[in-house]
This record gives sequence, C-alpha cells and structure tokens, in this order.
Amino acid sequence: MKNNFRRSLALTFTFALFLTYNSPIFSQNLPLKTVGGTISDADGPLSGVNIMVKNTARGSISDLQGKYQLAATANDTLLFTYLGYKTQEVAVGSSTILNVIMQVDATALDQVVINAGYYKVSNKEKTGSITRITAKEIENQPVSNPLGAMQGRVAGVAITQTTGLASGGYEVRIRGQNSIAAGNNPLYIIDGIPYDSQSMGYSNVGATTIPGGNISPLSLINPQDIASIEILKDADATAIYGSRGANGVVLITTKKGKDGKTTFSFNTYSGMAQVTKTVKYMKTEQYLAMRREAFANDGFTEYPVDAYDVNGTWDQTRYTDWQKELIGGTAYLTNAQATVSGGSGNTRFLLSGAYHKETTVYPQNFDYEKGSFHTNLDHTSTNDNFQLYFSANYASEQNDLPGMDIMSLTRFLPPNAPALYDEAGNLNFENGTFANPLAELQGKYLTNRKNLIANTQLSYKLFSNFIILANLGYTTTSLNESRTNPHTKYDPALGITSSYSSIYTNSATKESWLLEPQINWDRSIGPAELDILVGASFQKQTDDVLSHFARGFASNSLIYNLAAANTLNVQRDALTEYKYQAFFGRVNYNIANKYIINLTGRRDGSSRFGPGNRYANFGAIGAAWLFGKEALISKNLPFLNFGKLRASYGITGNDQIGNYQYLETYSTTGSQYDANSGIAPTRIFNPEFGWETNKKFSAALELGFLKDRVNVVFEYYNNQ
Repeated sequence: MKNNFRRSLALTFTFALFLTYNSPIFSQNLPLKTVGGTISDADGPLSGVNIMVKNTARGSISDLQGKYQLAATANDTLLFTYLGYKTQEVAVGSSTILNVIMQVDATALDQVVINAGYYKVSNKEKTGSITRITAKEIENQPVSNPLGAMQGRVAGVAITQTTGLASGGYEVRIRGQNSIAAGNNPLYIIDGIPYDSQSMGYSNVGATTIPGGNISPLSLINPQDIASIEILKDADATAIYGSRGANGVVLITTKKGKDGKTTFSFNTYSGMAQVTKTVKYMKTEQYLAMRREAFANDGFTEYPVDAYDVNGTWDQTRYTDWQKELIGGTAYLTNAQATVSGGSGNTRFLLSGAYHKETTVYPQNFDYEKGSFHTNLDHTSTNDNFQLYFSANYASEQNDLPGMDIMSLTRFLPPNAPALYDEAGNLNFENGTFANPLAELQGKYLTNRKNLIANTQLSYKLFSNFIILANLGYTTTSLNESRTNPHTKYDPALGITSSYSSIYTNSATKESWLLEPQINWDRSIGPAELDILVGASFQKQTDDVLSHFARGFASNSLIYNLAAANTLNVQRDALTEYKYQAFFGRVNYNIANKYIINLTGRRDGSSRFGPGNRYANFGAIGAAWLFGKEALISKNLPFLNFGKLRASYGITGNDQIGNYQYLETYSTTGSQYDANSGIAPTRIFNPEFGWETNKKFSAALELGFLKDRVNVVFEYYNNQ
C-alpha cells in the first residue's frame, strides 16, 4: 500500500520524577500577580522573545519595544528563550518588574556538527555541504522510522516511502541518482558504526504484502533515541568515506547522558491515522458505460460469459466504494518511552526503553509492535587524557499483516461487484463468480526481526594535541518472515483442501565487525590552525540466508511446521562474506578562521571486485572564505552578520553491487537428472570487474542576517 495516509491526531504526555520548589504543586495556592519588564541585548530592545512560566502553560512574547507582561506567582520561575541567545531563568520572588539582558549564545550561532563521523567542525567553518536535523525536530513526530522524520526537511534529499505499512521500505536519494548498475542507497552510520541498509526480506515471501519485499532496516532504530542526524552530500564531506560515500552519508548520533542529578522521565503519545486522499474512481453508471463501449469497439455483439459486471450476472445498479470498504478504517498508534540518565563530571550514563504499536486501516486487526532498548556510558579521566565511550541499541519487532496488499485489490474490483458477506454472514463468492477480496485475509504475512548495534570508542592523549583513538563496532540483525496461502482463501465450492495450502519462509542473519584505529594531531602556526587525521578501517560482514517453499498439509494448523508438508523446496541457501579495508586521511588548514582548505583522501579495498581491481583511490578538496569577517564587509554591511563562499571537488566510488559478481558462479536448477539435482551457470568469470567512480563538484554562497535568525544558502552542484 502506498503512503496514502498520515497521522491526523496525536496526544502527548510527558512526566518527570524530579520536582523543584517552583513546581505548580507548591505554588498553586499562591495569588497571581502581573509581572513585566523589558528584554534587550547589547544592541537594544529585543522583540519576539518567548517568556514562559516554568512548568506551566502560561507565557507571553515581547513586543517591538522589548516589553512583556504575564501572570505569575512569587514562587514561579520565568524562562526567556530566543534563537541565537542563551536561555535564561529568572525567579519572580517579590518583584513585579523583571528586566532581562539576553546573552548571545556562541554555541548556537557557531553550531558544532559531526562531519562524516571522523572529526568535528563548526557549522560556520565547514567546507562541505552538511545538513543537520536535531532531536527537537525528530522526537515529537509520530513515526516509527527515522527516515520518516527526515522527509521534507533536507534540501537535495528525496525520501519516498514505498508503502504505508509499518516497517515498510523507504527510497532515499541524496542529490539524485548516482549510479546505473550499482546501488544508490546512502551510507548509514550509527554512533560511528556502518549500518547495512539493504533489505533482508525475500521478494517471494513479502512482495505481495510489502511491495518488492522491501523491509526497511532503519525501522529498528527508535527515533526518540536520536540526538541528531547529519546528512553529508558533497565530495568534501563524503570523500573521507571513499567508495561507501558515493551516494551520500546519513550520520545518526544517539542520545547521551548529561551531568547532573539522576533523573527519570516517561513520555507517551497516542494517535490515529486514516486514508486522507483516495483515487477518484467511476460510479457504476460511468463504469458500465465504459465497459459497454469497450466491447462495442472490439466488435462484440454479445458479452462474454465471464463478464459478470456487465452481462447481467451481477446487479447493475449496485455501487460499492471499495477504497472505503477495504482501507477506510482507522489505524491506532501508541508509543511509550522511559529514560534514566545522569552523571558526574567524569562519568555519564543513559538508559532508555521504548514500546511502539501500530495497527492498520484494513478491515481486520493487524498489529505492528516494536520494543527497543538504548544504553550509553561515557567516562573521562580526571586529567582528561583518557576517554571511554560505549553505546548499545537493541530492538525487536513483530509485524502481522495480510498475505496480500489489499490496497492493490481496490483498483480491479468493479463498483457493482457483490457484497462481501452473504445473508448467513459467510464470505460471499456469488456462486463462483466473485473473487472475494476479504478471502485474502485468510493468508498471513508475519515478520520477526531483532537487531543489536554495539559501539566502543577509546581515546588517549599521548601528549599535547596528539590523540590516538580506536573505534570498535559490532552489529547483528536477524529476520524470520513467512507468508501463508491456506486453502480457506478459495471458494469452498471448488472443493480445495489443505493439501493445496502452502507457505513461503525466509530466515536471514547479518553479522558485521568493525575496527578503526585513528590518530589526530593539531597545532597552531601563528594565526593558522593545522589539523591532521589519519586512520584505517577494517570490516567483515557475513550474510546467511535460508528460504523454503512448502505445500500440502494434513491441516492448516500445521502450516508453520515444514516437516508436515508433502512438498518441501529449498529456494535459497547461501552464506556470503564481504571484507572491506581502507586507509584514510584529512588535512585541514584554517587561517584566522577566515580562509580554510580541507583535503581528504581514502584508499579502499573491497572483496567484491576482481583480483586486479580490488583497490582504488578517492579524495576531495574543499575551500571556504568567510568574507563576512573581513573588516570592509563588517563595517559597511552591519546587517550581514555572516557570509561565506565555499566550493569542493572530489571523486568517490561505489561497491554496492553485491558479493561475488566477478566470479564464475552456479546455482541449483531445481530439476533432477538420474536422481541428482542439477546446477546451471549464472555468471561467467570477469577479472576486469572494477570500481565505479563518481565525480562531484559543489559551490555555495551562505548568508546570515539579524544575528542568524535569517539564513540563506545558494548552492550549485554537479555529479558525473
């Protein structure tokens, strides 16, 4: 089913088990009084500042003169927030006039982003094209997949949901199609660990329910556990990932613990969804007129026997809106999450667990359920030389869906088709003339997936400005899916028994190990800063797949027991291995925070290519000029608080072609000769099978006005 419905109502409740004396619990009996004043910064009054009474819904906004008024009690605390300025908390006390001077937040104006996972750079000093989505933009959206939270929020990134069903796939294209023969999926990095975005579903099992059998691996990531998402687009930002960054990089960083008291929070929301837009189909009269005209155009003088809709077999005055009948229900959504976090100056921790459930708009009950657990621990030694970071994300989901995409059936049912049920309340097959769509609900498509992502980072400062770091990662994902076709989905008049019932099953396991040693060194040279990074990446991934088709059971109650089948075929049985290694480096030269040059390079090796073509070199150069800091500009254009020109050019590669494509391979034919199963060649040996390269150029003008409250970016890019 296409993505043709949306959330129409969501109710959110948040609870926290930490109370202060400013809480309404302690102030609800105190009298309200009018509190006001003027809000300003170093340049004068500030309009549009948000003022809220902490822990209440009471608030106000400052006017053009920076003045405000609101009702509060003596025990209340006022929160003053404004984009680009530090949030201030002021206790009311006995005062009725509270004047506040807002302080510019340098962090907000010069936001730090994680660039390709290997280093950090300020938002204003980046030379590449990077877009950042924060937790505030993600966590309040009623979606089960982080990709759903990204839709429509990033320029140059097209995200299309291939199905409206929970855990269904997404197509993500960063700056268009980058390859004809190889994959176009971006590289996903979760807490520094590459995450395979290829669907593990088997098309023979799930294609009729989820188009293409495309199950999104990202649905196993809880959006509420995400602190930020960075999308790396151009060569300067992605070349350090070499071949894996050809289609862009999506960097996901999960939440961490914060210094302070140990706190417990509980968040839950509920929602409802319905189909908001349907296809406009013809009414019965229009439809029958079209059918009669079609037969006349083909020279028919009598309607065919099986043209039940127009030959009088079915009621020609009957009308059913099949979209309303089959997908006109209400889907319900429930999400709950509990989090415990805290820490001291040296050690911080976070633990969270979540539960998510969705139903569908189908006529019967079909549920999607997901449970997830996230933990994070980071520690810094007292002398700041040693740092340890550990994170783990575990999720398990179950999906119960019909064996066929019912949405597709609405396109082929005539508007005068018979009723779904007969007078006795049984499924109506209209004397063998009607393929009742609800009969498809007798079949089931079930999935069970589990996923674990674990990451450990160790770093040590050997001496001033010289740091060694090791990034260790492990991921494992398992999928069990099945689709049944019981004999009860057919008209009982046909006399079909459970000996005709069948089932498709698919079991897949994916396991990956990663080791990335790195060295980082930076040094000041007069007004300039030199930053050098070198590292290596070693990864091994194994995929194990086993798929069956079984038919003929003594009873449908045995349909999930393959040993009870009369016929059992192994459709896929494969164990594949993928090895990858790379050496990368980056040199960044920054003069007076105005003139910046960034060089990145990577040498990749992949087991997916022929013996003579397994290694390739990739790299990029990026430059930026922060002309807004030039004295001539800042003096004559005071309204322009930020201006930057940047450009980059580089070459990236692509190895998303599958394993063993260069080898001579064989597969079983399923046929037997002389009581032996045969094999047939599927591919010939190709030693010249090599890398695909992608040349990227990008240039941009970035401007900021009114203390960064208005930002404009003009960007040109070209991929070849």
